Amino acid sequence: MKKTIYEEIMTSPLVASLSRCQESVWINDKKEKFDIAASRAELGKSDIADASARLKRFASYFKAVFPETEVTGGLLESPLREIDKMKAALEEKYACEISGKLYIKLDSHLAVSGSIKARGGIYEVLCVAEEIAMREGGLSFEDDYAILAEDRFKSLFSNYSIAVGSTGNLGLSIGIISAKLGFSVTVHMSADAREWKKAMLRSKGVEVIEYASDYSVAVENGRKQAEKDPFCHFVDDENSKALFLGYSVAAERLKAQFDKEGIVISEENPLYVYLPCGVGGGPGGVAFGLKHQFGDNVHCYFAEPTHSPCMILGMATGLHNEISVNDIGIDNRTIADGLAVGRASGFVGKFMLPFIDGCYTVDDGRMSALLAMLTDSEGIRLEPSALAGMYGAPALYRSSRKAMSGIHLVWATGGSMVPEDELEKYYIDGKNNEKNFN
Repeated sequence: MKKTIYEEIMTSPLVASLSRCQESVWINDKKEKFDIAASRAELGKSDIADASARLKRFASYFKAVFPETEVTGGLLESPLREIDKMKAALEEKYACEISGKLYIKLDSHLAVSGSIKARGGIYEVLCVAEEIAMREGGLSFEDDYAILAEDRFKSLFSNYSIAVGSTGNLGLSIGIISAKLGFSVTVHMSADAREWKKAMLRSKGVEVIEYASDYSVAVENGRKQAEKDPFCHFVDDENSKALFLGYSVAAERLKAQFDKEGIVISEENPLYVYLPCGVGGGPGGVAFGLKHQFGDNVHCYFAEPTHSPCMILGMATGLHNEISVNDIGIDNRTIADGLAVGRASGFVGKFMLPFIDGCYTVDDGRMSALLAMLTDSEGIRLEPSALAGMYGAPALYRSSRKAMSGIHLVWATGGSMVPEDELEKYYIDGKNNEKNFN
């Protein structure tokens, strides 16, 4: 009797490990030299430049309506920080060697919505607003975009609506900027979304629709609702090229920060980047931008919870969005709500396959313990999903027994908007978990 494709997949040692929710490392044997991969890609340097230019056009608007962006000239940008105390703590805790400096990119502290989703989610809404304002409101590229805060544009945007499906942070980003511009907004939230995120959105006039099911169901229902309304734009986290390009602009900003710090990325001093991954748009876009800045001298790894390893499963099997973690018996339940995705973006998985170095998975308890370690060593408080990247260097060292020399960068994805009582609960849970994960 012929085996089903899933029965064949389960014979793979990697998939068997994933199905048991064991921490796993997958090194991508489909990765290509950057120049070759870039020559075949449907998006490229000019698309990233276009996204960067659009964000700069909106800078005056952001300074007008979000005063906290004044310090960054109206650009949504986050600090880069060396975390040498955390590096020492990781090396001692996990008996590993991290050869070179360890940095954290604090997208957890981005203005407006406090997560990496401020890059892609906000960017896509700006694309929609710009197109409508130019078509119906007389906006031109030469205008000072601060005029978009005027009542005439808010009135224009109120004729349109924005919808999105989200586990939380994307919904926050899109809800906040859409409501500020004047759009009607509906956010379809999956069961794992935090209550405080729903409450914050509702406080800003956003309609929140809750589902007892996971992220994929929320997205599908949001998509169906939007299809019925010609004046509604659906932000499709699974397939959006606009989201992807919004994230990609982060790389040129990081390059400028490296230049300021005197950090030169080269063959002799490569960059290793560890990116928490849900459906894939955020880490995929950032990694794509990084490849365009640093070429073969940057190595990008996606990090996922052991209970939601959708990207590693899709990429490693070659099935991408045609397979769900549920198909191999995993429940898709994790404390890392932003990463609680059972089926990866087919667009991102296929597009990024030639570019990324690999993926790894992290146990929820370890993420929790890492959260407490980071608080204790560096005084940085994040939400659990943002710690998935922190295990990158130790995981790869343990997998290969070899230290990778260069600059190591953990991309922190969310945390600064989390209420204090929630942060304290995360910390207490982390302290309780520390003794169990070595």
